[in-house]
Parts: sequence; C-alpha cells; structure tokens
Amino acid sequence: MRRPLLLMALALVVLWPQPASATSPTKVDVIGVQGAIDRPLLGYLNDRLDAAEQEGAVVVLQLDTAGTLDEDGVALAERVSAMWVPVIAWVGPAPARASGAGLLLMYASSLAAVSPGSQTGPLFPIDLAHPAERPAGLQAEMAGWIRAHDKATDLTWNDPDLLDRIDGRTVRTASGTVTLHTRVATTEQQAQQGTVDIHFENLGPVNRVLHGVATPTMIYVLLVLALAALAFELTQPGFGFAGFAGLGMLALAIYGLTVVPVSWLGLALLGGGIGLMVLDVRMRKLGPLTAAGLVAFAAGSAFAFSGVAAAIRISPWLIGGAVLASALYYGFALTVAIQSRDRIVNTQRGLIGLVGEARGTLAPDGPVFVKGALWRGRSTGDRIAAGSRVRVRGVDGLILRVEAEPDEELAAD
Repeated sequence: MRRPLLLMALALVVLWPQPASATSPTKVDVIGVQGAIDRPLLGYLNDRLDAAEQEGAVVVLQLDTAGTLDEDGVALAERVSAMWVPVIAWVGPAPARASGAGLLLMYASSLAAVSPGSQTGPLFPIDLAHPAERPAGLQAEMAGWIRAHDKATDLTWNDPDLLDRIDGRTVRTASGTVTLHTRVATTEQQAQQGTVDIHFENLGPVNRVLHGVATPTMIYVLLVLALAALAFELTQPGFGFAGFAGLGMLALAIYGLTVVPVSWLGLALLGGGIGLMVLDVRMRKLGPLTAAGLVAFAAGSAFAFSGVAAAIRISPWLIGGAVLASALYYGFALTVAIQSRDRIVNTQRGLIGLVGEARGTLAPDGPVFVKGALWRGRSTGDRIAAGSRVRVRGVDGLILRVEAEPDEELAAD
C-alpha cells in the first residue's frame, strides 16, 4: 500500500522525541477493508471498531471492496453510523473501488473521500452472495445517516492530503459533535507537538488465510487440486505427502463453503464427475465414464457458484482450463501411472519364491538382487548381511519381503 504522507507522519511521531509539555496526539486507526466483507473480515472489522471506541481513536476505513459476502451490509453501515468516534471512509489507493456495502460505509461515515483513479458504486448488489436482494427503505436509511452526520460527502480528496484537509473540521457522531485534530507532522517542530499517532490495522495471519479462501474462485481451485491430490494417492502403495496436502486443501475448501453460498446440486455434479473419472482410472482405461465425468464436472463447475454476483463469479476461462487439465490428468496421466504400477507389482509377485542375493545389509531394509534386477528388500526376521542368499516370501507394495536362505543355491538369472 502506498501511504506516503501517512507513513512519514508515523515515522516522525515514533522517531522524534517529544518534550514533556507536548500535547497528547490524536490517535488514528487506519483499518484496511480489502476484498469481499465475509465472516472473518466482518469479525475483525467489528473488533477494531470496538477497540477504537474504547480508545477514543479517529477511524479511517481504507476501502477496496465490492460488498459483503452473505453478511448484513446494512447492519454494518448502521454500526458505523452509530459510532461514538469519527469515522472517515477513504477509497484508495487507486485503483480501489467501493461498491455495494462498501458504498454504504461511505454514506454512513462521518466523512468520505476517494483517491483519484479509484471507483465508487454501483450501490447494488449490496451482498455479493445474494445479488437480487434490494433492502426495503434503504434510500431513507442512507438519507438518515447523512443527516445524522450533518455532512455533504466530498469525493475529491487525495490520500496524502486527507488528514490535513479534514484537520479542524467538525463532524457529528453518536456522542455529539467532534472537532478533528488530524494535522500531519511534516517538520520536527510539528512532530514534537504531537499531532497524530497513526496505527495501521490489518488482518492477522489466521484470519487472512480464512478470508483469502472464502471466495468462489479459491474454493473451486482448492477443491479441484485437493481431489486431484487424493486421486493421485490411488496410484501409490501408501498414503504420502500428496494425500496429506490434499486433505489440508480440502479442509480449507470446506471452510470456504461454510462462508460462501453454493449450489449443492452443482457441487454434487462437480464431485460426481471427478468420481466417475477416478472410477475409470481404477478400471485402467479411458472410456465412457471419463467422458461422462468430464461433462458432469464442467456442468458442476458452471453451476456451483452461479448464484453469486458477477464480481466474484468464477471465470469461464478458469473452468475451461480446469476441464481440459482434468481430461489430461485423469484420462491419461493417472491411467498411465496406475498401469505402470500394475506392471511393476505383477512383476514383483512373479518373484515370490525365487532366491536372490542381498547387495547390502538388510536392517531391516536394503537392496536385493533378484532375477537380474535390483529391488528394495525388507527382512522378515533377523538382520541379513550383505552377500547373503535370500528368498522372496512376499510383496508389500513396491518392497520385496525376504528371508535368509543359507542352504539354497542362488537362482539362475
């Protein structure tokens, strides 16, 4: 974020000593509101507004949002309008935007400003998850917020000059009128007078992750990758890194589904399509099930989040790329991989009963040479020394289970 003059002011306040007679600086909390206002972001925003009221701080809402996501944007705006401390809504830096519930926050604030190159509006949809909703009596509520703050919203200010331009202005809050003292320090003398004490507020790491995954596009990507990773484990003898990574991505996607409204029919089609392709992989062929699965997967991808606003809808290009990638991944890559694994396993099973030689110490694992090839062996009993003859007693995935065979002759290659 580019906050040049605000950061300069903060540096001056922090680095330059203040004399004992300096006046107490005005505390300014800059709260970033980026992206759709979903459950994690709304909880964080309410917490910061509560803290600002307790500390008596001036609030600057730095807006870059298209609205709420299955949350009550009107209630949030009413909360801002009823704040006991001044709230300044600023849309920036460019190319930020404030539409939907973001625009409501501008109307509900004590003052509002927009940096050049940024965008405001349209007002609808307010909630991106329910774009058709039009709250009754909203225009009257908005007019009431403006009257309550006795303001005419100015949309021409630039960010670096914002705090200087509003210095000395009187705004109306729920607790009465407040005169703003927000002059930014640009000299050492002004910094010693304690002009403003600026704090930039941002989501913590956990809430930032939760906020990041609570979008239709991210949920879709996580679901596709998670199911692909879990399907890959079908070609492996055990459960490895891909499987655990897939479970982690699946857990994040499931959380996102608790935040973002989804068409369960579309989600069922998506999952069922992948299931059909995986079934064809298990059958070791590329056939009608893969074709039907691709059709179901494409339909589910298109319908799963079709009910949300266009601003957060999944791109058709992403869906097309995912369908093509799935055809190559499930139809060819996994099928070839599992066929190759079957050939190796069948070859290993044909080794059961043969005698070979330990080419290294088996304690319990080590290399064994059987029928002209080097394999990974595992002793079924005691430690086996290098050079000892061994007999293959079984196969565990890609590992030969062997035991010492001291009385047998080494089998011919």
